[in-house]
Amino acid sequence: QVQLVESGGGLVQAGGSLKLSCAVSGRTFSSYSMAWFRQTPGKEREVVAFINWSGGSTYYGDFVKGRFTISRDNTKSTVYLQMNSLQPEDTAVYFCASPEDAFYSGAYHSHDYAYWGQGTQVTVAS
Repeated sequence: QVQLVESGGGLVQAGGSLKLSCAVSGRTFSSYSMAWFRQTPGKEREVVAFINWSGGSTYYGDFVKGRFTISRDNTKSTVYLQMNSLQPEDTAVYFCASPEDAFYSGAYHSHDYAYWGQGTQVTVAS
């Protein structure tokens, strides 16, 4: 079955950096777009970043403002999220996600995704 396993979350001071990783198994990784979402209590899950199957197209939530970079290594079946200039408002549980269909483009909402990781906590202290 398809499994997504995130790692790399933790506690960081404001202005610091973290790099999240998401290892995918159970499917041909290079055929599937990937995304990172985040969620805080009482709020809907929101897209942080999207990358298509080849890595040639990306999308970021408005709040990212050039601070984060999504990338993927298809040889390692892993997607990454490099987060710089972190602020307290970035505190959330971060999830990686993959859609049901291969070569699925323009997927920026949680309902577009069938498979999710368990989430990793990112806490930014002021």
